[in-house]
Amino acid sequence: MSEPAPLREARSGHSRELLAHDVEDTLRLLGEDPRREGLLHTPQRVSDSLLFLTSGYEQSLDEIVGGAVFAESYEEMVLVKDIELYSLCEHHLLPFFGKAHVAYLPRGRILGLSKVARVADMFARRLQVQERLTTQIAEAIDEVLTPYGVAVVIEAAHLCMMMRGIEKQNSKTLTSCMLGSFREDEKSRAEFLELIRR
Repeated sequence: MSEPAPLREARSGHSRELLAHDVEDTLRLLGEDPRREGLLHTPQRVSDSLLFLTSGYEQSLDEIVGGAVFAESYEEMVLVKDIELYSLCEHHLLPFFGKAHVAYLPRGRILGLSKVARVADMFARRLQVQERLTTQIAEAIDEVLTPYGVAVVIEAAHLCMMMRGIEKQNSKTLTSCMLGSFREDEKSRAEFLELIRR
């Protein structure tokens, strides 16, 4: 799950300046004057914004989790609900945002609660599609803990559907990934889905 070294290197050094230059060119192509007062600092702001919104490329699962895996005999469901997510659609570079619900059934080990949200953020802060984001979060929790099961549901609104194209402002997209007991055991899955509906 760690990021390849060449990708990390590509984002370091003069990436900010190169991005700002490209934004300036884009403004000209849109018919704007990058030298007018309101746009003078826009290329740098957009560059900084894009680097922040895709900062997940600079993180690895090992770095995020650190030493926050603890031996614990607890075997009931652990659910971290309503994790706010903000990401960029890889098709239009427009935001999508919503909430993730992440649960797992421990097998002798638990994860620090804040790390669950940090794992979700790491994958959200990359160019994404919601389907892949959902699976990546689930597989990461599974890799770290090898629990009996992992369940992830994401509910998000996509500006690429709301502002352009079909322009459906009230549409939301739900995706899920169920691993282990949550996929195989209807009772565990039903309990998870009931808890996130409350």
